[in-house]
Amino acid sequence: MKKLALHWKIIIGMILGIIFGFLMNSVSGGKDFVTDWIAPFGKIFINLLKLIAVPLILASLIKGISDLKDISKIKSMGLRTIGIYIGTTVIAIIIGLSIVNIVKPGVGMPEETIEKIKTTYQGNADVMIGKAKATQDAGPLQALVDVFPSNIFKSFAEPAMLQVIFFALFVGICLLLISEKKAKPLIDFFDSLNEVVMKMVDLIMLFAPYAVFALMANVIIAFDDTTILVKLLGYAACVVVGLFLMICFYMLLIKLVTKKSPLWFLNRFSPAQLLAFSTSSSAATLPVTMERVEEHLGVDKEVSGFVLPVGATVNMDGTSLYQGIAAVFIMQVIWPEGLTLTNQLVIVGTALLASIGSAAVPSAGMVMLVIVLEAIGFPAELLPIGLALIFAVDRPLDMCRTVVNVTGDATVSMLVAKSLGKLHDNPVPKEWDDNYDKVK
Repeated sequence: MKKLALHWKIIIGMILGIIFGFLMNSVSGGKDFVTDWIAPFGKIFINLLKLIAVPLILASLIKGISDLKDISKIKSMGLRTIGIYIGTTVIAIIIGLSIVNIVKPGVGMPEETIEKIKTTYQGNADVMIGKAKATQDAGPLQALVDVFPSNIFKSFAEPAMLQVIFFALFVGICLLLISEKKAKPLIDFFDSLNEVVMKMVDLIMLFAPYAVFALMANVIIAFDDTTILVKLLGYAACVVVGLFLMICFYMLLIKLVTKKSPLWFLNRFSPAQLLAFSTSSSAATLPVTMERVEEHLGVDKEVSGFVLPVGATVNMDGTSLYQGIAAVFIMQVIWPEGLTLTNQLVIVGTALLASIGSAAVPSAGMVMLVIVLEAIGFPAELLPIGLALIFAVDRPLDMCRTVVNVTGDATVSMLVAKSLGKLHDNPVPKEWDDNYDKVK
C-alpha cells in the first residue's frame, strides 16, 4: 500500500485542528484545555525547527561558499539574488496597491464598527507602535550596523539571522583564501553537520501533522469576535486575492524560466508552504524550506545555502503586499484626504525598505506598517485607531503572507540556480530511515 504523502498528512492535521478548535470554542472550558494541553505540542515543534535553523544556515552557507572555489561567483550569485528579490517585492507592492484602489474595501465602514474595533484592539496597537518607535529611533544606519556581530555566540542565541549569515559568509570566503589542505578539515566538518541537520529535519517532520493540528486549534480559539471578522472580510479578501496573484506570478516565472510545471513545484514544495501557514514564521520554516528546495526541487546546495537564508531575512513579498493594502485601507477608513498619488509612491518605496528589515517572525509586518504610515505623514493621533482596525484579522493574514514569503524564496532559489546551471532535473529525496537498517 502506497504511503500517504506528507503534504496530505499535514492538510488532514490542519483540517482536524480547525474543526477541533471550533468545537472547543463552543464547549465550557474548551479554550483552557486547548491552551494547556494542545498548544504546547505546537510550540515544541516550532522550538525544534528554530533549534536547527542556526546550525543549518552555518553549515549550508559555509559549505556552499567554500565549494564555489571562486570568489567572483559569490558576487555574481549575490547580485542576481538581491536583484530578483527586489524585483519581485516591487511587483508584490504594485499588485497590492492596485487591488485595494480598485475594490476600496475601507470606504463606507460604519462608525460604530470603527469604535468597537478601536476599543477592543487599542492596547495591541500601542504595543506595535512602541516597537516601531524603537526601530525608528535607532538611526538611519543602525540596520547596517546590526549586520556585523560583536559576539557571534550572542547572535546564535538570539538568533540574529543577518549576523549569522554575515559570519557564515565571512568564514566561507576565508576558507577559499587559505590552502585547500588547511581548509579541508573544517569544510568536511560543516559538510557532515549539514547532513546531520538535514536528517534532523526529516525526523522533526514526522511530527508535523500532529503539530499542525495543535497550532491550528490554538489559532481558532483565539478568534473571540467573529462579527468584527465579518466586517473586515472585504479588506481580508483583498489581501488574500493579492497573495494568490503573487503565487500565480511565481508559478509563471517557474514555468517560463525553469521550464518546470507549476503543479510539480506545488506538489513537492507544499509541506513547507503548509508549515509556513501554520507557524507564521519564515525563520521557523527555513529548515523545511531548505530540505524541500534541495532534495525535492533540485536546487544545488551552493545556491540554496546562500539564497534561502538571505531570503528568509530580506525577501518578504507577502509582507510588502500586505503593507500596501493595509496602509491604503486604513487611509480609506479614517484619512481619505491622504490618498494621493505621491503618498502611494512613497508607500512603494517605504514598504520595499521595510520588508528588507522585517524580522522573519509572526506579526513583524504590523510593526513595519507603522513605519510605512509615518513615512506618508499619517496623523500620529490616528495611528492607534488605524492599527486597531486591522488587528482582528492580522493573524490569519499573517499566516497567508508567510506562505507567499517562503514560496518567493523557493522560486528565486530556482531562478538563480537555473541561471548558474545549478538546477538538477531529477532530485532524489532522502528519507529519515535511509540508513536505519544498518544501525537498528
